[in-house]
Amino acid sequence: MVINSATSLVMVAVCLAAVTITPAAHAQTQQRHTVTVKNAPIANPGDTSGSWSARQNVIESDQYERLLQTNPAFRKARMQKERGGITDAELRQSCLASFDKYK
Repeated sequence: MVINSATSLVMVAVCLAAVTITPAAHAQTQQRHTVTVKNAPIANPGDTSGSWSARQNVIESDQYERLLQTNPAFRKARMQKERGGITDAELRQSCLASFDKYK
């Protein structure tokens, strides 16, 4: 009887140890590591324009939209360029469908 009680007590202690140690070890392996980037963005001369304006951007966007609507050759060339590297069939179809409003 004493041996059974001692064996039971040892088993309980082992189980408690396993239950408390496992989550702590698991938590240590799943911690997120924060990476701090200290370098500023690098801009090339062609990346920005000193003469850029919101108004000009709207004008150019309107011209682009008009070309998509009125020039089938331009629309076809843009569709080919936009879908160029897309290998996933669903994404490719979604890309092509985005041009449907210009037909």
